[in-house]
Order: sequence, then structure tokens, then C-alpha cells
Amino acid sequence: MKYLILIYDDEKGWAKLTEKQQQEGMAMYMKFTQDLKNSGHWVASHQLQPIATATTVRERDGKRLVTDGPYAETREQLGGFYLIEAKNLDEALSIAARVPSAKWGVVEVRPVVERSAQATA
Repeated sequence: MKYLILIYDDEKGWAKLTEKQQQEGMAMYMKFTQDLKNSGHWVASHQLQPIATATTVRERDGKRLVTDGPYAETREQLGGFYLIEAKNLDEALSIAARVPSAKWGVVEVRPVVERSAQATA
């Protein structure tokens, strides 16, 4: 079963870290990612650009509404994700607990709805 691990951090907190601390944080992520790949759990992962680059789109009454910025103003921002393969939720939660940001931010785990591919004409 596939699970999406959403990683939320405080961008302002990251900016306050020293260069050495940021490098150590990135090294932790590189090791975690390699461990996931080695174990066969990794499907995909990406870090997201800073929240200042976000654009929110809504469609209302046939009109597109585009707003600069994130969907929600919160202390922690969505900074990246992992798509993993796990036997069950317990295994996915064990993996999520190892995400470096679980120590200082928030990590959310969501099961992915998997549908069979539909044939196209």
C-alpha cells in the first residue's frame, strides 16, 4: 500500500540555523532517503520551494481566482514529501517517525487511494 508522508516545518526556523546546522539537517535527510531506497520503501520524494513561491488557485462561478501565497497561513509550512510503499499503517508510521523533521516539525501520514488505470481510446 502507498502512503504519502507530508513534512511540515517552520521556514523561519530553518533560516535562523547556521550554515553548518543546515548542512547537518540536509545530511540527515540524504541518509534517511538512502535508507528508504535501500529498504525498498521509497517510491518518490521531493523538497518544495519556499512558501513565498506558492500560488493558490480556486474556480468559483466559472471564474478563476489566483492568489499569491499558500492555501493556509500556519506556523509550519509544507516543505516536502515522501511517497512510500508500506505493508500497513503501522509500518508507515514507523517510517514517518524516522523523518528528520519529526524531531522539530510535524509529519503527516496519509494513505493513497490507488485506482487501476483506465484504458484510453
